[in-house]
Amino acid sequence: MIHVERSGQLGLIRIDRPERMNCFDYPTLVELQELVDAVKADESVRVVVFTGTGKAFSAGADLKERVTLNETEVRRNVLAIREVFASIAALPQPTIAAVNGHALGGGFEWMLACDFRIIVDGALVGLTETSFGIIPGAGGTQRLPRLIGETRAKELIFTAKKIDAATAERYGLVSQVVATRDELLPACFELAAAMLRNGPIAIRQAKQAIDGGMDVSLADGLRLETEAYEAVIPTEDRLEALRAFAEKRTPQFQGK
Repeated sequence: MIHVERSGQLGLIRIDRPERMNCFDYPTLVELQELVDAVKADESVRVVVFTGTGKAFSAGADLKERVTLNETEVRRNVLAIREVFASIAALPQPTIAAVNGHALGGGFEWMLACDFRIIVDGALVGLTETSFGIIPGAGGTQRLPRLIGETRAKELIFTAKKIDAATAERYGLVSQVVATRDELLPACFELAAAMLRNGPIAIRQAKQAIDGGMDVSLADGLRLETEAYEAVIPTEDRLEALRAFAEKRTPQFQGK
């Protein structure tokens, strides 16, 4: 089961399977994909926070379900989790993983698919798949080395070890560690509020330019930046920002 909450222009998506450590079975993956697709199409949602219920962010694939599946069904599940995380990574809105507890295997890959990760102290994170005779199959082998470098990524994947929140911060996996779960969502909402003050079209275009430029040459990346800048020039938001500056007031962005 997944809960969705709205607070103004902020959307909160929470996996609510605490009895299974928020593991991903096939129905959960299907539901999450539908919600992500809906969020993508809803321009009134400007920032998305993902989290779990209880003591775990997610322990990844539901192994109780997995042991009952044949090879065709396993491939179906792996494709589904890969596609839903790719959809999260491709959302035009900024995304924040509120890591409320352990994030292991697919749960780790879920947080990697988000733009920002804020974690509670005491949580352990890791790509544990090789200890089960498989490999990360939902983006872990690709997103992790791009985030923290090849050597550390290989170490985490090859050893299947779990690291604590402080180490995750030192590795650059997360941007902030909070002391308690009570502080987690407020920290995420504070980050979201800082983004919500700015132009929504500009934020989307900046994300598109950054994400699109990560795996191309500098010259091609600069062309993407030019295209993104061209997209904001004719907007009402840009003119509103100039008027607000001249009138010494806060701009009122409309996303137009």
